Amino acid sequence: MNNSFKILFFGDIVGKIGRKAVCDYLSRNKNDVTFTVANVENASHGFGLTEKNYNELLNAGFDCFTSGNHIWDKKDIFKYIKTADKLVRPLNYSKKAARGQGSAVFDFNDVKIGVINVLGQTFMQTIESPWEITKKEIKKIKKVTPYVIVDFHAEATAEKVCFGRYCSELGATAFFGTHTHVQTADDKIINDMAYITDAGFCGAYDSVIGIDYESSLKRLSTGLPERFDVPETSVAQINAVEAEFCDGKAIGIKRINFVKDLSEVENES
Repeated sequence: MNNSFKILFFGDIVGKIGRKAVCDYLSRNKNDVTFTVANVENASHGFGLTEKNYNELLNAGFDCFTSGNHIWDKKDIFKYIKTADKLVRPLNYSKKAARGQGSAVFDFNDVKIGVINVLGQTFMQTIESPWEITKKEIKKIKKVTPYVIVDFHAEATAEKVCFGRYCSELGATAFFGTHTHVQTADDKIINDMAYITDAGFCGAYDSVIGIDYESSLKRLSTGLPERFDVPETSVAQINAVEAEFCDGKAIGIKRINFVKDLSEVENES
């Protein structure tokens, strides 16, 4: 189909190893997709996003970044988020308190693509309800473009599944769940919308959802405070989703899930 295009969405990028992995993947596959999105709330040593790392990923060729509850963890976010026009923070933070944008519309190759980032409520911190605010935002964006992507950053699977169908009925064309860092095997089309409960994560393969095993073990087995660290390793996993669209609806979706030793990349250069 001549008027079809693809979107590549990367699950949560965790730390330096995750950034290196997605940048390498994008450098090799950019010509195969139209619009590239990544969740970056864990991109700077596992928690938050520094301005330096934002620019690093931007220079790698990404078109948009979504985030989540950890987006505020690196304090320089408050200094640069107003000018970070490719970064979308969760829509349902209080507009009086939170800076930045909860949604954005991007022009790319004569196609307008709307992106909404929103947080779930179950097992998460207190936040405004995502239901009505997302309904209004999808309706607003649909006046500009038929293509609306929703990154729903949430913990509970049931909430993601229910919210995904809700978004499909509102006319969203893609729904990518994030936050749990475990890619789900339920990629499908729902009411002309590309759907997956969780896109997974990009980071250290031998880890606990991107975090060092030893620090995770100490914290989880003792209940005592323990600093979470991203492991030093060259072996990364890439979790992403590729979706195809045409005539205002999704026509295909597939998961991307593989492991790569980035030391091999360094040897190539």
